[in-house]
Amino acid sequence: MASKSPQGPRRIAQWIYLKPECIEEYKKCHAAVWPEVLEQIKGSNVRDYSIFLSLEPRPTLFASFKYVGNDFDGDMARMAANPKVQEWWDMTDGMQESPVEGAVGSASGPGWWGQTEEVFYVD
Repeated sequence: MASKSPQGPRRIAQWIYLKPECIEEYKKCHAAVWPEVLEQIKGSNVRDYSIFLSLEPRPTLFASFKYVGNDFDGDMARMAANPKVQEWWDMTDGMQESPVEGAVGSASGPGWWGQTEEVFYVD
């Protein structure tokens, strides 16, 4: 991930596999995200955050959001330090399978979600 973002918003997209047996549980917990997690997301300058699910060829989650701050790494570090976010990640990481070699979880190691490159955008 980038150390400092350019001035102004930027869009970020990520992907990860979802364990087939966890689809309904994942949908259920995201239908009632904990308020502390939502507060931290907003407090970390993340806006327009969506997670999409594709079932074929294998269950895959695709997330996109707009980062509106000026210190992406700092904001993500503050999010990772939040005990309630850590608890949320412990729960959701168990439902996912990272495509990133060597990744061990959302809070440590290389990025847990696969990163993407934006190749087209129109506003």
